[in-house]
Amino acid sequence: MPSLQAIPRGIQREEPWANGAGVTRVVLREPDSADWRVRVSVARVEHEGPFSELPGTRRTLVPLDAPMALQFPDDHTLHAARFGNLRFAGVPAPTGRLPEGPTRDFNLMLRGDARGEAFARTLVGSMLLPRQPGERWLVYLDSGHASVRADGGEALALNPGDAALVIANDAPARAIIEGAGEVVLVKLYG
Repeated sequence: MPSLQAIPRGIQREEPWANGAGVTRVVLREPDSADWRVRVSVARVEHEGPFSELPGTRRTLVPLDAPMALQFPDDHTLHAARFGNLRFAGVPAPTGRLPEGPTRDFNLMLRGDARGEAFARTLVGSMLLPRQPGERWLVYLDSGHASVRADGGEALALNPGDAALVIANDAPARAIIEGAGEVVLVKLYG
C-alpha cells in the first residue's frame, strides 16, 4: 500500500536562481544536494530575461498565471498558454518572454536517468491517479482546496502551495485527489 509524504508550503525553501536574476521555491529535490536528479520548483517571473544555463538537465516548465514564450539563441521560439507545457534542454539557455505580463512557472527538472512528466489540470470533484510499481506522483495544489488519499488510507489535506508525494512501493496502487481548484501533477518513473 502506498503512503503519502506531505510537503507543505511552509517547509519549501526559497533559493536564488543559478544566474542570480530571481528566486525559486523548491518543492522537491532528490537527492537533496547539488547532485540532484529530480527537482521540482515554482518561480515568480517578474521580468523578461535570460534563463540559467543548466548543463545535463531536461526541463518542463508550466506557466501558472499567464502565457510564456522561450526564445533560444538560434531564434526558434517555444510558446505555452497558461497551464501549457514547455519542454527544453538546460543548454543553451533561452530568454523568457512574458507576452501578457508576469507569471509564476512550475518547473520539473531531470538529470541522468531520471524520467518524469508534468501537466496541469483543473480539479472538480475526484481525480484518480493510477500507479504501477516504480511510478510515483507529486501533487501540487496551485489554487483551491484538495485532499489526497492513497488506497483508502487517511486523507492528507492540501492548501494552495502545498504538495504531496505518493511514495512508491512494489504493488500497483492508486491515489485519489478530491476537491476543487487547479493542480499540477508530476509523474515520476523509477
